[in-house]
Amino acid sequence: MGQAYIDLAPLLIDRKEEFKVDLEDPHVAEDLGYLLLDLTLVPKTSDEKEEYLAKRNRLVETQRSMKAQIWSSVVSLVLIEGKGLLPMDDNGLSDPYCKFRLGNEKYKSKVAAKTLNPRWLEQFDLHMYDDQTSVLEISVWDKDVGSKDDFMGRCQVDLSELKREETHHIEKELEDGAGSVSFLLTITGHASHAHSPPCWGADGFLIPQIGSAGNETITDLANYMPDPRERLEVQRRFSLLRSLRNLNDVGLLQVKVIKATGLLAADFGGKSDPFCVLELTNARLQTQTIYKTLNPEWGKVFTFQVKDIHSILEVSCYDEDRNKSAEFLGKVAIPLLRIKNGERKAFFLKDKKLRRRTKGSIVLEMEVIYNSIKASWRTFNPKEVKYLQMEQKFKRQVLVRNLQRVSRLVMAVVNTGRFVKSCFEWESKTRSITAFIMYVLMVWNFELYMLPLVLLSIFFKYYIVRSVMEGRTDQQEVRTDEEAEEEEQDEDEDDEERGKEKSKSFKEKLQAIQDVCQTVQNGLDEVASLGESVKNAFNWTVPFLSWLAVITLAIATVVLYFIPLRYLVLVWGINKFTKKLRNPNAIPNNELLDFLSRVPSDEELIEYKELKSEETQQLS
Repeated sequence: MGQAYIDLAPLLIDRKEEFKVDLEDPHVAEDLGYLLLDLTLVPKTSDEKEEYLAKRNRLVETQRSMKAQIWSSVVSLVLIEGKGLLPMDDNGLSDPYCKFRLGNEKYKSKVAAKTLNPRWLEQFDLHMYDDQTSVLEISVWDKDVGSKDDFMGRCQVDLSELKREETHHIEKELEDGAGSVSFLLTITGHASHAHSPPCWGADGFLIPQIGSAGNETITDLANYMPDPRERLEVQRRFSLLRSLRNLNDVGLLQVKVIKATGLLAADFGGKSDPFCVLELTNARLQTQTIYKTLNPEWGKVFTFQVKDIHSILEVSCYDEDRNKSAEFLGKVAIPLLRIKNGERKAFFLKDKKLRRRTKGSIVLEMEVIYNSIKASWRTFNPKEVKYLQMEQKFKRQVLVRNLQRVSRLVMAVVNTGRFVKSCFEWESKTRSITAFIMYVLMVWNFELYMLPLVLLSIFFKYYIVRSVMEGRTDQQEVRTDEEAEEEEQDEDEDDEERGKEKSKSFKEKLQAIQDVCQTVQNGLDEVASLGESVKNAFNWTVPFLSWLAVITLAIATVVLYFIPLRYLVLVWGINKFTKKLRNPNAIPNNELLDFLSRVPSDEELIEYKELKSEETQQLS
């Protein structure tokens, strides 16, 4: 019926103006009438501005989601703990939590109740865009029920100043002395790289960045420039002749993430937006996202510094989701000592607990170079604590399984006692006579250096048994996996039943009971794991550790033969008393427990077991 245009520039704020506008139509020559308007220019309130900006940001995010690679980098942040925070409540404590902001992306941590030194242990992934700020804002708040949360302090991190593809351990002071927060931060996930950091070439030659040991790196698989001299330099760097240089620099790990096939469809339309995350203890790197596919080809090469040869490489696949946290697709755990250098292999993915197979597989090619003497020395030192671990929850089936594990250990001790008792009671004359003669000879001729010899004889016994029974182990492992799968299915059914029975009326009582049961469950797990580690050390489950124990016991036998025990005890005591004086930052440790902490328990062996199929998994 007609249209008109009004120039708003002459309008004054908060003053009403009367306008008469004639309606027009470029295709009609006749008079179309006019409109009388009263116009007032009113500024928006702060709430209206925020609403407008929020709508605009949503529009920008929608436009970004249509692009192939919507972010330039991923900021992986592991929030560890806070120290010396301000007391905000009447009881002299606080209920602190953290907020993170990078551009328009915001996250919030869980609340740590009644503490000034909270330990959160949470992981967040934020995204960097080329057209947004690179300053990460961190603020700490006190949670209040029924009132507004109290501000406790803030700090900022300029991400442009941090080296990319490297895990940084940062402890940042809050403003005005309000305490500090500690976290791990990695900038990774680039779609492409202009530079070529340390990596192995396609023919197996390594291109290291000499003098920069300790940095995790990532590059494209196509950017290789093989050089035999570089690989020789790395081999010399970790040769036995340099065993006393930089004892924490044990070795280098290179992982080629080739592709994944047959992944789980997590989005509508039967597709996913998968990316891959690699974790070696607290070092964490990830690939770029490949959109709308179940068979992504990443073609990335990752390089990690190895600080402990007994570390576990965890490779996880996720589906990127803009509106919520990434969805888990599958995972595989690979002990470094099991890596076969240069072998390209497809690994079947498992669930989060690493006990059952999930859909899909991932193709990796790995190589690790390390110094065996440094690795052995590191074995008798405290194990690096992984900050981000799956939270242990009470499960009835897990409690039953831990009880069974402890029962097996107790029964082994009881059966040994019964055997000794049968010798005393002459249930078998041949056995009792043989035991009596051996007892008399051992006691009459016993010397202290013979004790390590006895342990050595046990190692060699199980070495022979392992060699003979090697062909039967696969069948036993298969049965173990099937039993574990049945237990997990029972556990899931128990969770569903408990979820139906649970109501808010007795939720707190149920939580208290679960806390007690979880303490018992975890205690049984520690006892069972320690006993299983001792058994697996003698069983040659990890040959590196068993040989290390054999060599240590052989040295102990020679030392005890030539040096009186009182001198050894004196040296041991002097070392323990003066350790803190010589090194104030030294961590108190027990070498035997540190060694056993590297030996996997039966449960860990199930998690690390590689899934196999009838088809060969060796890839050219």
